[in-house]
Amino acid sequence: MSEDQFDRRDFLKRSAGVTAGVALAGQVLARPHNKLTPSRVIGANDRINIGLIGCGGRGSGDARSFTEFAQNNNNACQIVAVCDVYEKRKRTQGELYKAKQFLDYRELLALPDVDAVIVATPDHWHARIALDAMDRGKDVYLEKPMCHTIKEAKELMDTVRETKRVLQVGSQTTSADQWWKAKKAIADGMIGKMIMSQGSYHRNSINGEWNWPIDPDASPDGKGENYVDWKTWLGPAPSRPWDADRFFRFRKYWDYSGGIATDLFFHVVAPLNICWDKPQYPSKVTASGGKYIFVDDREVPDTFHVLAEYPEGHSLVLSSSMANSQHIPGLIRGHEGTIIMVEHGMFEEPTPDIVLRPELVRAHGESTTHPFPGYKFGAEETRIPVEQYDMMQAHIGNFLQCMRSREKPHLDVETAAHAQILISLAVDSYREGRVKYWDEKSWKGVDKALKA
Repeated sequence: MSEDQFDRRDFLKRSAGVTAGVALAGQVLARPHNKLTPSRVIGANDRINIGLIGCGGRGSGDARSFTEFAQNNNNACQIVAVCDVYEKRKRTQGELYKAKQFLDYRELLALPDVDAVIVATPDHWHARIALDAMDRGKDVYLEKPMCHTIKEAKELMDTVRETKRVLQVGSQTTSADQWWKAKKAIADGMIGKMIMSQGSYHRNSINGEWNWPIDPDASPDGKGENYVDWKTWLGPAPSRPWDADRFFRFRKYWDYSGGIATDLFFHVVAPLNICWDKPQYPSKVTASGGKYIFVDDREVPDTFHVLAEYPEGHSLVLSSSMANSQHIPGLIRGHEGTIIMVEHGMFEEPTPDIVLRPELVRAHGESTTHPFPGYKFGAEETRIPVEQYDMMQAHIGNFLQCMRSREKPHLDVETAAHAQILISLAVDSYREGRVKYWDEKSWKGVDKALKA
């Protein structure tokens, strides 16, 4: 059977024994109980075989980055299989890497020689594919956001524990040296009791954010490379007729994305959870914003703000606009000092150093300011040098190394879940127009504050 003549009913009939329990054409079936062990133990010198699921802009970029890492690191990995519901994307990446090609990701997961997969689909498919991959014994490089719903975050955590697979979430900022330097500075007491963090992600677009090019010939009725398996692309999302804008510009729509929150704020919240004394769930989240400039068919706001409170006794303020590029400085504020993470404000960008600025106080009747009594780091601003390297290459290297060592990666599933809950609660708060509270026991966002 050629890939152009892919017949879904025939595939289901042939593969029912090993592929039961997947999302298909708008419904989600139960996952199989029989988990598979990995086909091999990866040694220090073994080349890791990678399958790419999702060959759009981000997925093709990830594949290039993994290939670059391999070229600079003794051929540590290779892309051996690709999958996409859009025939043109699948063929392009398959031919580029001389890799096996699939329209259905389950066929790729059935390959015994695939050690790990990159999941770079739209957000609403992230968890489903990652769960199925781990059930099939594969490690997972899962693009941010980790998932689309709060429930999915719990399923991912449980499955990582159950299968003992390595899952790295693809927010490469968490492998940048500045966050680990900040973590040490906080642990050393350089800012005292943490009281507030703030971050932003601003940019400006003439055409409107996420209005990516549309291939006019692509559709479910397209022939050859223009064919799109629209029903499978929808998967667990509500069924609807073909819509090229939703397919090519999915981040504009709630069914498949959380807009600014999931695409951009994840890059802020995830590294903050790295450098705090421990990853933390928020207790209270409220979000606001609106569509102030781009009034096309998009559902998500072009301006979005979040205020979160944490039970450990600090708060978080996030600000973003897709219609103004001026950032707010990224800070972690303590009672005795402040760490300036990025003076230009954009957490994803490199920085030569982070700045420790002690709080200078003056008691009643004193004429001069000085640090808090007992503060041992001096009164002058200190610049802490940051090691300079490509954070994406470092993030990939960390993932591949953890595949060999079976250690937790930098952005493991539990750390990412703490970021995801904040992100998901913020989306819910904005859409519902109310404050959301986190109930970890029931694993739900609720509308009333929990009793202490």
